[in-house]
Parts: sequence; C-alpha cells; structure tokens
Amino acid sequence: MKNKKVLWITLIALDVLITGVLFAISIIMLANTPKSAEERDAMTGFIGYLVKNPTVYLVAFVIPLFVLLAANIIGLVIYVRKTTKREPVKVNDLTEAQKEKLRQELLNDLAKANQPAEAPKPSEPAPEPKSEPEPQPQPEEKKEE
Repeated sequence: MKNKKVLWITLIALDVLITGVLFAISIIMLANTPKSAEERDAMTGFIGYLVKNPTVYLVAFVIPLFVLLAANIIGLVIYVRKTTKREPVKVNDLTEAQKEKLRQELLNDLAKANQPAEAPKPSEPAPEPKSEPEPQPQPEEKKEE
C-alpha cells in the first residue's frame, strides 16, 4: 500500500513537471514569434528551430499537452467517482420523523402487494359473437295519399 502511494505521488509530480516545461517552452515560443520572414530566418537556438519547423512544435509540445490534459481530466473523473460512492443509510443515522415516514411507505407498499390485482376494465364491453344472424329490416314502401 505504501509503495502504491509513493508511485502515485511520483506520477503526479512528473505530470506537473512535464506540463510546466511544455507550457513554459510554448509561452516562450509564442512570445518570440517573429512578424516577418526575415526575423524568422534570423532566429537561432531551440526556439528558432521550433519557429522554423511548426510540425515539430505541434508533435513535441501541443499534442502532448492535449494528451496530458485529457489524461488528467479522466483521472479526476475516476477519482471523484471512486471517492463519492454512496454508502447504504443505516437505521441508526435516521431521525424519528424519517423512520416514521419510511415505516409508512413500507406499510403502504405491503398493502398494495397484498391486494389482488384487478384487471383493467375496458370502457365498452366487447360484442359477443352471435350464432344466428339478425334479420335485416325490410324497406318501407311509400304509400301515396
């Protein structure tokens, strides 16, 4: 257990150190960004190399910063979920009012469970099949007066 704690502290310190160095170099590079091509060509050293080769800057500094950010966010979410797990409520922790409310809810649930299940009643009864067909009414003949 103690070795695991030391490992986590070392990993967090390494993460902070790497992030700080990447941010510092990125800020120095962006602060010294030249305004013209002549100024860019005149730059020397490591910052000059990064200014002249933006792909190297992207791969070596920008992408690792985003990867570290994503890893830190995922780690934070996992840590928060692990530390905020709900524990079951113990009866000794409840107040008398909460106990009474819980008791009433349980009694109501038991009463509902003990009642026979009633079938839903349709709004209109279904017509029963008839064995004999009904006679059709004859049309009335009109009488002339």
